[in-house]
Amino acid sequence: MMQSQTDGRIPGQGPHSPGTPGAKPRSLGGWLAGIAVLLLFVGLLVSGILERIHTNASLRTETADVAVPTVSVVTPKRAAPSQEIVLPGNVQPYITSPVFARTNGYLEHWYFDIGAHVKKGQLLAVISSPEVDQQLQQAQSNLLTAQANLELATITKTRYEGLKKTNAVSQQDVDNTVGTYNANKAIVEADQAAVRQYLALVSFEKVYAPFDGVITARNTDIGDLINSGSNAIVKTDLFHIAQPGVLRVYVNVPEDFSQQTKPGLTAELKLAEFPGRMFKGKLVRTAEAINYATRTLLVEVDVNNPSGELLSGAYAEVHFKVPGQVSTYILPVDTLLFRKEGLNVAIVENGKAKLVPVTPGHDFGDSIEILSGLQGNESVITSPPDSIVTGETVHIAAPQATPPTPPAGEKK
Repeated sequence: MMQSQTDGRIPGQGPHSPGTPGAKPRSLGGWLAGIAVLLLFVGLLVSGILERIHTNASLRTETADVAVPTVSVVTPKRAAPSQEIVLPGNVQPYITSPVFARTNGYLEHWYFDIGAHVKKGQLLAVISSPEVDQQLQQAQSNLLTAQANLELATITKTRYEGLKKTNAVSQQDVDNTVGTYNANKAIVEADQAAVRQYLALVSFEKVYAPFDGVITARNTDIGDLINSGSNAIVKTDLFHIAQPGVLRVYVNVPEDFSQQTKPGLTAELKLAEFPGRMFKGKLVRTAEAINYATRTLLVEVDVNNPSGELLSGAYAEVHFKVPGQVSTYILPVDTLLFRKEGLNVAIVENGKAKLVPVTPGHDFGDSIEILSGLQGNESVITSPPDSIVTGETVHIAAPQATPPTPPAGEKK
């Protein structure tokens, strides 16, 4: 009994016991089951590894596709044969002049106020100048005295020359009379000049219009002290007169357009007080010199104003159509790349980016003129990344479809 417990066998169930006839078949089935489990495990392991490899390959492919930038492109537009520039202009009358007094005195009367249309030579005002009147009277009196002395000297000279023929008087006496005559003649001429001077000053007491025009300012009134414009005292112009039949419009043209703005170029004026209207003008002259302070060219545009509806001193927008260069192109400003080598644009060739140096022209704000560097058939990248380099692979984005325009009267 001790031996049976030690072997761990139950009586009647030993290896050779008649109760264990299927022991050998059950051992073969276990091997087969183990092999099947092993094969299943290996299959799952291989499947997992293959799926992981496929996933990694797909991820690498997707990562590579994402790494290639997608860009939008535009085609350069050829510049128009002419382009319009809009510049501010100052409207001025063709002729404008301040009217000053040429004699001292007090204003006695004025005849025209602002807005009055006057003709050349029309009396504008009268100045009272009693000092000048008295000086004229004195000069006239001096002239009469000088003329009387000259007349006496003439008679004496003639008499002595006759007496000299009979040797009744000496040559010395004749020379004295001739000298007295010449002196009195010179005095008469001087007094005549003085009279003419004071007559001119008296004539300045009346102020006349220098040309046909409109009184734009009156800076005096009755009783005002008038200082002549010829002395050093601070003087005030009595009137301002302008001729508005033709207006001069002065425009400062930027230096970039100075070669295209030549005399004969047509212009159109737009004023805020005339919405929807344009007034025709013509460029008649230029300063032919660039202002070094503003780097602009001063030009003059003449505009006919027969009805006087355009007012001098107004502000106007002047539209010029200047000829352009046919070999230039227009690009949006967001296509430009500023590099240390200079200005570049990025184009797409055979699926790869290429940097092209360009020369800029006129800047129009949202677009810019390209003078050289393009042929016109390039696909230029818009908003290129700063890191883009020549040879980099890029994808061109598909153009967005334009939404159809709804029929008239249909709500969007």
